[in-house]
Amino acid sequence: MSAMTVNLNVVSAEEELFSGRIESLQITGSEGELGIMPGHAPLLTSLKPGMARIVKYGGEEEVIYLSGGMLEVQPNNVTVLADVAVRADDLDEQAVLEAKQRAEEHMNAHGGDVDFAEVAAELARVTAQLRVIQATKKKV
Repeated sequence: MSAMTVNLNVVSAEEELFSGRIESLQITGSEGELGIMPGHAPLLTSLKPGMARIVKYGGEEEVIYLSGGMLEVQPNNVTVLADVAVRADDLDEQAVLEAKQRAEEHMNAHGGDVDFAEVAAELARVTAQLRVIQATKKKV
């Protein structure tokens, strides 16, 4: 076991998306962006919708969309418990763009039956998915 890696497990309610040794993890915590490297101090925080950028042992990168959840960092183990987690390659850009348009239209509706908090949360989720898709495209 290399001193320059830490074990990472990314799981959602449906499946385990990643399990293995990593060099680093970039993720969106409740207080902002986090960079997790081997030797990081113990930490427990909630996660906002966004991407988990994983640099695997050997330098290969993987990007996963997270709708939220929890992050736990221990000396030799990092765990991401996600509400929903989807590999970037599995996101459907057209469906995400359509969902964003629907959310924006709903947000702009002038009726009194609009739940702005719910629509804003949906807009945040689809915007985060678009950022994940765009980040993946830049990598290619």
